[in-house]
Amino acid sequence: MNITIVGTGYVGLVTGTTLAELGNSVYCVDIDEKKVEGLKNGIVPIYEPNLEEMFLRNIQSERLFFTTNLKEALDKSEVIYLALPTPPGEDGSADLSYVLQVANNIGELMTEYKVIVNKSTVPVGTADKVRETISAKTNIPFDVVSNPEFLREGFAVEDSMNPSRVVVGASSQRAKDIMSKIYQPFTNIGIPIIFMDEKSSELTKYAANSFLAVKITFMNEIANYCEKVGADVDKVRLGMGSDDRIGHRFLFPGIGYGGSCFPKDVKALIKSGKQEEFNFQILEATENVNTTQKVILVSEIEKYFGGSIEGKKIAMWGLAFKANTDDIREASSLDNIALLLEKGAEVIAYDSVAENNVQKLLGDKIQYAKGMYDALEDVDALFIATEWPEFKNPNFELMAKKMKNKVIFDGRNIYPLEIPEQNGFHYKSIGRKTITK
Repeated sequence: MNITIVGTGYVGLVTGTTLAELGNSVYCVDIDEKKVEGLKNGIVPIYEPNLEEMFLRNIQSERLFFTTNLKEALDKSEVIYLALPTPPGEDGSADLSYVLQVANNIGELMTEYKVIVNKSTVPVGTADKVRETISAKTNIPFDVVSNPEFLREGFAVEDSMNPSRVVVGASSQRAKDIMSKIYQPFTNIGIPIIFMDEKSSELTKYAANSFLAVKITFMNEIANYCEKVGADVDKVRLGMGSDDRIGHRFLFPGIGYGGSCFPKDVKALIKSGKQEEFNFQILEATENVNTTQKVILVSEIEKYFGGSIEGKKIAMWGLAFKANTDDIREASSLDNIALLLEKGAEVIAYDSVAENNVQKLLGDKIQYAKGMYDALEDVDALFIATEWPEFKNPNFELMAKKMKNKVIFDGRNIYPLEIPEQNGFHYKSIGRKTITK
């Protein structure tokens, strides 16, 4: 089948590459001429494990194409996926201007039946708005479908090729049949398509992400309480996760959640609720707790240094909001850097993948190290903000030689407590006892 993807951001690029891998001819459209030229030349603009290999394979197989010409792609395709940004406005609501502008353009350009698929995360009722926008420009028949993505950054290729389910919101049988054909490679191996109405599909994405944000935040609250009463959050987590009604995933405590989805979607659902005079009290509490959790270790650093970190040099390992991505949107590292700088500390950071994105944002406000051990040269303490695999089994002897103080503040609980203890480090993590030297 011929498919057009409008938008080559994270979701659009992964979705387009996946659909090409499933045997379709995919035409990806973006208004950024420089970006499109790079994509044509095999340059993947985001970091995502295993994406580049699949991307290049499908370009070489002539199933994946890139253009800035929407009409050219539209004329070749029966199905049009909208993978456009829906950034939060100042009030937290999702900005639909990109989605509705492209819908307007499609209405002006289409000459035959199309299925318009909302892949972007959008508020309930967006399918109706897209339908109204296109209808105002054409009498040609079309259908609008909601097909939310459930990709985890860092595991997007795995999730896209092996989804737990495919959610499709569609009213017409014709659209359902077309979507069934697209996803037949998945249903052939037992992956279900869950059909529903468009509004339920749109809400499913927000509800899923918001629930996971609540789960993470609840575990962070439990972790903070563990420290008060002397319990170990790792043991509590194992006990809870063994209950199959709860499960082990998203029970890892740390310095809050970030990224492009959870913060934005929680805000958007809270705002959508207010528009209907409904108060999502749990989500409001989740958002407030997460804001505090992100910088919870800064007060611990101050406490260790007697109440002031003025002039202290702090190394930071990790800048991305999570491992295996270069995404720094809503990253806890940024909140901590801002607060550390405000309190007079100096920050030297290392993240081989996300460094460039932070440098574009912060410039020379902080220093950037070439390697993880280079960042430790004569520092007063180490702050771990991202759980990159390379940080999980370091050379503690080398660390001790380079650091002024053998002090680690671990925002991701990446070491068993006995490891820093055996190596003589002061070690403060989340929800576990503090190892003092």
